[in-house]
Amino acid sequence: MPPVIEYDPALTLLLSQADAALSELSGMGLYLPNPDLLIAPYVKREAVASSRIEGTQADLSDLLLDEIEPKRTPPGSDVREVRNYVRALNTGLKRVETLPLSGRLLRELHEALMKDVRGQEKTPGEFRRSQNWIGPPNCTLAQATYVPPPHDPEMHECLTQLERFMHERGTMPELIQCALIHEHFEAIHPFLDGNGRIGRLLITLFLVERKRLSKPLLYLSSYIEQNREAYYGLLQRIRTHGEWAEWFRYFLTAVRDTARSAIETSQAILALRDKYRATMKRELRALALLDELFVNPYTTVAQAAKRLSVTQPTASKAIAQLEKAGMLEEATGREWGRVWLARPILKAVEDRPVIRALEPH
Repeated sequence: MPPVIEYDPALTLLLSQADAALSELSGMGLYLPNPDLLIAPYVKREAVASSRIEGTQADLSDLLLDEIEPKRTPPGSDVREVRNYVRALNTGLKRVETLPLSGRLLRELHEALMKDVRGQEKTPGEFRRSQNWIGPPNCTLAQATYVPPPHDPEMHECLTQLERFMHERGTMPELIQCALIHEHFEAIHPFLDGNGRIGRLLITLFLVERKRLSKPLLYLSSYIEQNREAYYGLLQRIRTHGEWAEWFRYFLTAVRDTARSAIETSQAILALRDKYRATMKRELRALALLDELFVNPYTTVAQAAKRLSVTQPTASKAIAQLEKAGMLEEATGREWGRVWLARPILKAVEDRPVIRALEPH
């Protein structure tokens, strides 16, 4: 059962601010000239941040480069885990158009997330059939800081209640319901691995399903990563002391601040696009490639030719035009295996701009 919630003035104000910021972001999503210009970078940035919380080392540049030239990615790289997160999120966004949030959908997301990566031996796509626990690395059950419910029958009963709660409508503010769903899922911990990433996916999927977001532009993983100690501490205080108020304040602050940041970033990206389109307005191939660079700011001649459905000489000409305009720069310093980077775009979409020189393949 959901807790009794006391809407004191501070919580009411935060709820109002978070609702307003979320509505403004959702409204912006309705009028995007090309939704992929913003959606694709946000999805990838979320994948990097959420995976980084779980210990991966891949950054946004690693993921973007892997998209255009997978052979550059060394074996055993964390990029595959991040790529799986993108796949799971896109799967979820498509599925919620016809399938409500449910245990079935959670299993589908988990299977996409864990396929062929670290933890793949831990029954991808299946709820756990054994006890798990949370605590320091390599700790025993006796040393755990939190032990989720046993898998049979308690975990399954909890999942049934969670599914019913996810389907409730009109009983409470949806952002409060979202905060409760996330916490309940984390407390149940129904998978042997990947629970944190699935729990963060649920936030966006819930808001999209409820049409609180017109486009998937809100992701809280960067906020959680930057405030990780408080996040885990507040979830633990719920389990040990039943303290909900601070968790609601944390969650609503995360929604408010992340939505406001997403609005500013979206406006900056659109302004950047308008600026360069104005300088390239007669160069149709360059304009087409410009939009593709907002989806992935790295390109090669072969990739540009594929994106534009043109010959490589024509693609080279479009790259040269964007290079002359200051949008593209060659990033390898080599005469072979060259890669170009739209640095202004990468700077606009990265949480923490980290531009590294490319290593030879």
